[in-house]
Amino acid sequence: MTASTGKRVLIIVENLPVPFDRRVWSEATTLVKAGYQVSVICPKGKDATASYEVIDGVHIYRHPLPTDAEGAFGYALEYSAALFWEFLLSLKVAWQRGFDAIHACNPPDTIFLIGGFYRLFGKKFLFDHHDINPELYEAKFGRRDFGWKLMVWLERLSFRTANISIATNESYRDIAVSRGGMPVGKVHIVRSGPNLDRVREVAPDPKWRNGRRFVVGYVGVIGKQEGLDLLLDSVDHLVNQRQRKDIQFVICGGGSELDAIRAETAARGLGDYVTYTGRCPDETLFSVLSTADVCVNPDRPTAMNDKSTMNKIMEYMALGKPIVQYDLREGRFSAREASLYAACTDPADFGDKIAELMDDPERRAAMGAGGRERVRDKLAWSHEAPKLLKAYEALFSPPGKAREAAVPAAEASPAAQGRD
Repeated sequence: MTASTGKRVLIIVENLPVPFDRRVWSEATTLVKAGYQVSVICPKGKDATASYEVIDGVHIYRHPLPTDAEGAFGYALEYSAALFWEFLLSLKVAWQRGFDAIHACNPPDTIFLIGGFYRLFGKKFLFDHHDINPELYEAKFGRRDFGWKLMVWLERLSFRTANISIATNESYRDIAVSRGGMPVGKVHIVRSGPNLDRVREVAPDPKWRNGRRFVVGYVGVIGKQEGLDLLLDSVDHLVNQRQRKDIQFVICGGGSELDAIRAETAARGLGDYVTYTGRCPDETLFSVLSTADVCVNPDRPTAMNDKSTMNKIMEYMALGKPIVQYDLREGRFSAREASLYAACTDPADFGDKIAELMDDPERRAAMGAGGRERVRDKLAWSHEAPKLLKAYEALFSPPGKAREAAVPAAEASPAAQGRD
C-alpha cells in the first residue's frame, strides 16, 4: 500500500464527460492505481448519460448541461448551470464518500468558488490549468473587452485560491506565475501525454478511403478556433486547384461548429471528399487514424493555440502518423521532425504540404516512426504520471515541504529555450 492510501480526491471537470476527457481520465485512473479514492463530477454527454457509475474504480457523478454555448448569454447560462450542479453534487459526494481535496479542471475558471468554500473546512484545492481562458475568449470573439478582463480576473482568483496548480507545459507555467501570481514552487508541469494502454493501432478499414488512394485524418473539437474552415480551404485547393482527386479527408469529433462546417462543405461542393463522423467512440477513432496516411492539425494561429499542447498531435504520433500543421510554438515542440509546418495562415501551403507527403511514402514512414519513438521515449502518459503523483505529494505535505516541479533541460519547452 502507498502513503496515499485513504486520501480522497474529488475531480471536477466541465469541458467533457469522463471517460471521454482523455487527460482527466488518465489522471483519475493514475490516482486510483496509486491508492487514492477518486470521485469525478462532470457533465453528461453522448455515450455518457448515466447519472452515476463506477468505471475502473473511479466513481463518476454526471449532471445535465445546456448545449454548446454561443454568445455571452449562452456562456453565462452554461457556466451558471454547471456551477450549480457541481456544487450540489459536491455535497452529495461529501456525504456519500467524502474528499480531502478538490482537483479543478478548467475551463471555465469558476470552480475556485467551490474550492474556496471547501477550503474553509480544511480541504485542499488543486487547480489543473488546461486552457488559458483569456486567450480562448480572444480567439472566439476577437477582442479584449470587459469579458476578456473578467477572464483574467477569474483566472487570477483560481490561482490565488489554489494550494498548488498543475500546468500542461512551460508556457502555461509562465502564465501561472506571471499573470496568476502563483509562486513558481507551487506550479507543477504535467504534460498531456497519450496513454499507450489506450491508443492502439487497428487494421485499416478501406471504407474510410471512399474509393480513393489516400486518407487524411483529423480528430478534435469542431469549434471556431480549431481552424476547420482553414482545412476546408486546403481541401478546396487540393481538389480544385491541384486536381488531386485521390485524397479523402475524415474528420472525427463534435462541437458547436460541426453543423456549420458540414453545411459549408456541401455548399462548396466538397461533400464527396470529406467524411464527418461526429463525436465517436475509440473503436471508430482508431479505425480512422490507423487508416490515415497523414494526419492534420489546422488549429488557427492564435495566442491560445500557440501556447497550448494539443492531445491530437501526440495521439497521431503514437500511431506513427506524419503530421501537417501550422507553425505554432507548442505544436512544434511536441511533434518536432514528425510534422511539416505550413506558413501561418496559408491554406494553400498547408494543402501543398499534404500533397508533398502523399507523394513521398519513404518520408511519411520515417516521420511516423520518429514521432512514435518520441512519444514512447519522452511524451507518453507513463512519463507524466509520476509527475502527477509528485504534485499530490506536495499537495498533502505539511507547509514548507512541497517540492518544486522541474522539467529536464532537454525537454524545456520553446517558451524557455526558444523555438526548436
